[in-house]
Amino acid sequence: MRHFLVHDARDNVGVVVTDIKSGQDLAGAALNNGAALHLKARQDIPLGHKIALKDFKVGDTIIKYGEDIGKVVADIRAGEHVHVHNLKTKRW
Repeated sequence: MRHFLVHDARDNVGVVVTDIKSGQDLAGAALNNGAALHLKARQDIPLGHKIALKDFKVGDTIIKYGEDIGKVVADIRAGEHVHVHNLKTKRW
């Protein structure tokens, strides 16, 4: 079973395709080349939300679907939920 998908080679977050529970071992796939990916969830993450593929520091850029979607405003560890509590737009 796949738990998350990565849509573009530049992406540093994946999109979860099922509800995720903290501590769960996750299997993912890169859609650009079919590579198998593995993570351990550090938090519960709802279906359709983002999961960090690597550790981030405040000020880092999040890439989803090959596009810059904003900046990190609170440190994030691989396997954590990426959403409005730790990611903000660069527009303001």
